[in-house]
Amino acid sequence: MSRTNFEQLLEAGCHFGHLRRKWNPAMAPYIFMERNGIHIIDLNQTVAAIDQAAEVLKRMARDGKKILFVGTKKQLKELVAQKVSAVGMPYVIERWPGGMLTNFPTIRKAVKKMATIDKLTQDGTYSNLSKREILQITRQRAKLEKNLGSIADLSRLPAALFVIDVLKENIAVREANRLGIPVFAIVDTNSDPSNIDYIIPANDDATKSVDAILTACCDAIAEGLAERKAEKGDEAAADDEAQAEKAEKPRRERIRKVAKKEETLDEAPAAQEAPAAEAAEAPATEAPAEEAPAKPKRTRKAAAPKAEGEAEA
Repeated sequence: MSRTNFEQLLEAGCHFGHLRRKWNPAMAPYIFMERNGIHIIDLNQTVAAIDQAAEVLKRMARDGKKILFVGTKKQLKELVAQKVSAVGMPYVIERWPGGMLTNFPTIRKAVKKMATIDKLTQDGTYSNLSKREILQITRQRAKLEKNLGSIADLSRLPAALFVIDVLKENIAVREANRLGIPVFAIVDTNSDPSNIDYIIPANDDATKSVDAILTACCDAIAEGLAERKAEKGDEAAADDEAQAEKAEKPRRERIRKVAKKEETLDEAPAAQEAPAAEAAEAPATEAPAEEAPAKPKRTRKAAAPKAEGEAEA
C-alpha cells in the first residue's frame, strides 16, 4: 500500500516548482506541465519515489544503520528537528560544518570536547575556575551544542544522507558522493538530480510539502526500528531458552545417573540369590552318575605242553 497519495501531495502543494527561467533542464523528466510561467511537478512520480525511498530507509533502520538528515532552511529547522528526533536519527539544521563527512574524526573531537565540558560541570572542577574562564567555557559549550548537539550520538559515518534542497546543501551532497554514501533528496525544478541516488521530485520550499514527505519517511524508519526491536526480543527469548536448556541438561544427567545407580543396586541382590537357588536345585535335577566299568579278573595262563623229548626222559 502506498504511503502517500496524489490528493494528499496536491493539497500540501508538492506540485509547485520554480519559475521557468530558473529551471534545470535535468529535471525535465519530472515536470508535468508549465502554467503561468511556473513548472508543475508530476506527482505520480513523486508518490512512487516516496514509496521507494521509504522502503530503503525502513530496511536501513531495521539493520541498525543511521541516516543523517540535513535541512538548514530557516522555515524548516523546527519541522526537521521535531520529525527526525522522534525516530532517534541525527540531523543538521544549522550551518553545515564543512568536512563533516570527509573530515569526520575532527568533528568527533569537537563532540568529545563538549562531553568533557559536561564532565567538568559534574565533578566539581567548575567551581575552582574563575568567572572569566567559566564564561568562556559556557559560551564554547553553547556554540558546540548549537552546531553539533544533534549529532552527538553519531559515533561513525552515517549509512545515508537525507537532504532537503539539493541546491542549498550542495557541499553535503558532494561530501557524500565522495565517500560513496547514498543520498536521498527532495529535488525541486531548479536543482540538479544527477548526484542524487534516490530522487523525490517535489516542492522543497513549502513547509506542508516537506512535512508530508518527512512524515512518510520517518514513519517508515519507525517501522524498521520496531521490527528490529521485535527481532532482538525474539533473539533474547531464544537465548534465554537455550541457557535454560543448558542449565537443565546437567540436572537431567544427574537424575539419569541416580536412576541408573538405583537400578544397579536392585540388580545386585538378585544376581547373588540366583547362584544359591541353582545350587539347591542341582541334586534334584542332575542325572545319576554313570557307574565305572568293572575291572576284568586276571586268569592264570595254562601251562604249555612239554616237549616230547622231555616227556620221554
